[in-house]
Amino acid sequence: MSKKKTKNSVGKDRVTEIEAEAVEALRRGEVIVFPTETFYGLGADALNGTAVERVVSLKGRSPENPISVIIADQNMLKSLVDEIPSLALRLMERFWPGPLTLVFRAKKGLPEPLLNREGGIGVRISSHPIAARLTHGLGKPLTATSANPSGKEPARTLDEAKSYFSGRIRLFVDGGRLTGTKGSTVADITGGRLKIIREGAIDSAELQKALGRIG
Repeated sequence: MSKKKTKNSVGKDRVTEIEAEAVEALRRGEVIVFPTETFYGLGADALNGTAVERVVSLKGRSPENPISVIIADQNMLKSLVDEIPSLALRLMERFWPGPLTLVFRAKKGLPEPLLNREGGIGVRISSHPIAARLTHGLGKPLTATSANPSGKEPARTLDEAKSYFSGRIRLFVDGGRLTGTKGSTVADITGGRLKIIREGAIDSAELQKALGRIG
């Protein structure tokens, strides 16, 4: 085996080791920092109320701003929401995995910081391979709020995330420099129509076009 192949193999093994450690940390209720397709995020087991409250504390987030989650697949979505409207299915087919957070009516019993005033929860499937592997490995939804205190710039590098949370978070999963310029677009589809809550990486015109309403 060449030196190059050996080096690559060792690198891949190390990534796998770090991700496995991250999954175990999540199972213990810890908060980690991990890369997404937009920015670095604060990750915790979204079904662990204590872990979610820790994310809220680290973030300094207002209760008015619920924490969205990343899921592994549509089966995991069914465990979180009451129904998946046809409107959502069309958007999911076009934009998932990717930076589109859809707000669904949540099932009862989920941690309060995940829910908006109307009982909705924001969900997406991440297109970042590390985020995807973590959610699959955990087998549960992962919190996906950006890794920065509220009001500060989102972290695009691990060093930036560490400048915010070093000493408060033990495990940081390195995904290199992230190229996101905006967070995920957030769209509410609970009322049977598309309502843009926050326009981000995907603009509203793209969503409308996917629904056959323009273009």
